[in-house]
Amino acid sequence: MIVDDSAVIRGLTSRILEEDNSIRVVASVGNGLMAINNLPRFDIDVIVLDIEMPVMDGLTALPKLLEINPDVKILISSTLSARNAEISIRALEAGAADYLPKPTSTNDISVGGEFRRELFDKVKHLGIAHRKHAVASGRNKPSAASAPLARPAPVAAPSKAISLRQAGTLKPNILAVGSSTGGPQALLNFFKGLNTNINMPVVITQHMPATFTAILAGHIDQQTGWSCAEAKDGEELRPGHICLAPGDFHMLVEKKDGKNVIALNQGPQENFCRPSVDPMLRSVAKAYGPNVLTVILTGMGADGMKGSQVIVDGGGTVIAQDEASSVVWGMPGAVATAGLCNAVLPLTDLAPKAMNIIAGRFS
Repeated sequence: MIVDDSAVIRGLTSRILEEDNSIRVVASVGNGLMAINNLPRFDIDVIVLDIEMPVMDGLTALPKLLEINPDVKILISSTLSARNAEISIRALEAGAADYLPKPTSTNDISVGGEFRRELFDKVKHLGIAHRKHAVASGRNKPSAASAPLARPAPVAAPSKAISLRQAGTLKPNILAVGSSTGGPQALLNFFKGLNTNINMPVVITQHMPATFTAILAGHIDQQTGWSCAEAKDGEELRPGHICLAPGDFHMLVEKKDGKNVIALNQGPQENFCRPSVDPMLRSVAKAYGPNVLTVILTGMGADGMKGSQVIVDGGGTVIAQDEASSVVWGMPGAVATAGLCNAVLPLTDLAPKAMNIIAGRFS
């Protein structure tokens, strides 16, 4: 379902999506109230939801939509602005699955354009995740038996068996976290459960545009008890402080004058992302050797898998979020099924596990 007060945006989004035979737009409405009224009528996997609309805005509609269908995946779509970024972060924390910037030029919507690619990828992956979660929860039937059904999205094959590996044997001196789709809410939950006196620096790469990352850092700082800010080039890592990769910059850790410092760059995207988790993890492994704990949270794609391989090859430890608690089990699923994890756990169990590893209790 497309929810936007602009008929032009609704038409554009619908046309792009229906170029793919596995996707069908079953409803297209102009405000949040209409979305609430239409949701029970259709078997909807994904809602593309605008923020600023008359009658009822997206942030007001969001919890009501999730109350009607807790499994539906909501993709927030808005223009890039500081105000919309703040509202979008609040929507992600309230249960929206991901964010999609509205197109700003014809290049964005052309074949191969960023908006078109992100729209396809996110809607498809969220649709598959919705089907899997709905089946797992027993809510896999449409709300109204006579309602028209969307053509089925391809359902992912059953998850591969997970083979766990032994953790590293040395206490970590740094915590490195990677996340994407569903990440803002997962990051808040994880760090609320993680003791602030662990006496080591923390680095996070969360896939997000510029503007958004500064606001997310502020939310983590205000809501978790942790000191958190967007990373600055040349900044020295310090215990008890979180450095969050700024949007549109890869964040690395480098040794300089005997100190570990942040190095930012705008090198090529990796895994279609900048910032990307893989370069962060490669740099952390180089700077800290085996004294690394990596946590991979919910996210689309496989970013972090190659970097996690470097971490474990160097003697470090990787743990990941499990499929049931992930919005999309792409990133954590990639490291888990590659056999790189010491543990694959529900989100609520990750912080206690991390605390044990930090304390030297690896079993």
